[in-house]
Amino acid sequence: MTGRLADNVALFGRALRAAGLPVGPGAVVDAVGAVEAAGIARREDLYWTLHSVFVTRHEQSAVFDAAFRLFWRRRGFLEKLLSEMSPIAPAERAREKPKPGESRVLEAMRPQRKEAPEEVVEHEVSARLTTSDRDVLKERDFAQMSAAEIARAKRLIQALVLPDDSRPTRRMTTDPRGRHVDLRASLRRSLRGGGAAIELAHRSRTVRPPPIVALVDISGSVAEYSRLFLHFLHALAERRRRVQSFVFATRLTNVTRELAHRDPDDALARAATRVRDWEGGTRIASALHDFNQTWSRRVLGQGAVVLLFTDGLEREVESDLAFEADRLHRSCRRLVWLNPLLRFGAFEARAAGIRALLPHVDEFRPIHSLASMEDLVRALGPGQGKDAKPARFLRAAS
Repeated sequence: MTGRLADNVALFGRALRAAGLPVGPGAVVDAVGAVEAAGIARREDLYWTLHSVFVTRHEQSAVFDAAFRLFWRRRGFLEKLLSEMSPIAPAERAREKPKPGESRVLEAMRPQRKEAPEEVVEHEVSARLTTSDRDVLKERDFAQMSAAEIARAKRLIQALVLPDDSRPTRRMTTDPRGRHVDLRASLRRSLRGGGAAIELAHRSRTVRPPPIVALVDISGSVAEYSRLFLHFLHALAERRRRVQSFVFATRLTNVTRELAHRDPDDALARAATRVRDWEGGTRIASALHDFNQTWSRRVLGQGAVVLLFTDGLEREVESDLAFEADRLHRSCRRLVWLNPLLRFGAFEARAAGIRALLPHVDEFRPIHSLASMEDLVRALGPGQGKDAKPARFLRAAS
């Protein structure tokens, strides 16, 4: 295939690479050959042909979709795109937020301004974020971040540290200053000396942080937020915290072993390979039932804290949703519901799934930005129990 179509496919691949997708020259050649073999009778044929070549992971679909809609428009789309990004755009258009994935695509298609050499060198030397930039980034919605902002957010997530919330467990460990007498160890010591004298051995309860169990919704409605939350879980596991991670859309999948890999991007790629229902529908009741039936007794010991990450928009609200949520609540020490919909100030608990879950959680928190993630870290610290319900939970439940 030659001509303008081949050139446009090459330019489209270059735009995807600038937007963060790993598109190389080989992929562009394959895409040109695939379009030539499949034909372009319909727009949908071109979409799925290029999608099959350029998209290699589930999380890349949103960026590809936004790039395709912006690139393959009718004649004059580039001039219209430049006019929308100009400083004299209408005020009402400037207030509109881009859809998920469009921010980094717009950034990739924006023409780069040539700067003086001394300015470029100065920008490369100053690699750290200033205080004002960091504050703005912390308040930025995850779905509206560009590719560079997402990379910075991942670095800041890796720097988050949970406070020391260690607490005594049922397990005992040897402790010379312990309050409990270790009878077996004391008898073994007496046998070494012939049994003439008994030297008492002591022990105390083991002190360690409680395990964290995360149930993460990866359906299409919250995919932009769940990916960065999985980075947060990877950072917790990397600091030797006991973290059990499960993802669900239409089925429940344990990705704890995949997130244990050192590199966060590699860990998420392994998790995405194993999960088959990424960005699918939502079946919260079925996922909670599978967890309570199969995994609850295995991972909810020693005062585990459960983080339920979902928007609560159940595809088919079933009567057993409240029952499974109540069973989960009774099995753990603390159940925290993280909902990206709380980013809206006028949020109301009207959906049937949300109303079914609310009575059975201890806390109801937003999870849409770095600032909300930092609030979650502080809330998981010591002194936060089942009675510590934030004011926002009370307003949403009323």
